[in-house]
Amino acid sequence: METGELSRPMVVAIDGPSGSGKSSVSRGVASALGLAYLDTGAMYRAATWWCLHQGIPLTDTAAVAAQVRVLPLVMGTDPAGPTVHVGGIDVGEAIRETAISSAVSAVATNLEVRAELGRLQRATIDEARARAGIVAEGRDITTVVAPDADVRVLLTASEEARLSRRARDVHGSDDAAAVEATRDQVLRRDADDSTVVQFHEAADGVVTVDSSHLDLDQTVRAVLDVVESVVGPRS
Repeated sequence: METGELSRPMVVAIDGPSGSGKSSVSRGVASALGLAYLDTGAMYRAATWWCLHQGIPLTDTAAVAAQVRVLPLVMGTDPAGPTVHVGGIDVGEAIRETAISSAVSAVATNLEVRAELGRLQRATIDEARARAGIVAEGRDITTVVAPDADVRVLLTASEEARLSRRARDVHGSDDAAAVEATRDQVLRRDADDSTVVQFHEAADGVVTVDSSHLDLDQTVRAVLDVVESVVGPRS
């Protein structure tokens, strides 16, 4: 598929486990197609940051849900530079800190929170659909948030590949020590989140892309090929 703006609005939904490359690949696909980009995982991280900032115990599910309902969240959807602001504060770096990574599952497995953030995600997708379109990525995008997306992809990779990628992202290295330091964060998060959403196996109509042996550019190309196979070449 050639890159550039599409002839009609399109929604591309990409989900998958931690370390599968969802964010980088989704940004690359959005840039290639001239679409907006939504990182729904960042929304859960922002909600976690906000609750901790407000001193809300994450074990108090009702209080967490109440805070998320008034979450002053603004998501920037430019794939070249997506932003996350909460209450006017740029939290793009803060939500990637280890403390948030270790705590976010408590928020992401809160069903009331999932319902509220899902509502916000659908609103963002619908707004983008009225323009050029959007690539939205997360754990339940293809099945819960945007099951009617034009293209739905499950991006997966072997456990070894996922741990190696996350170790490089977090520690700048994928040596044995870095991988081991990352193991709990990746595998526990997947195990926790899998109690409320299925993201390991493709639902009906969802195309699986295995990136275990692909680099970033190759994976972006593989997803673009899926887009072309589903909607046809750009006119």
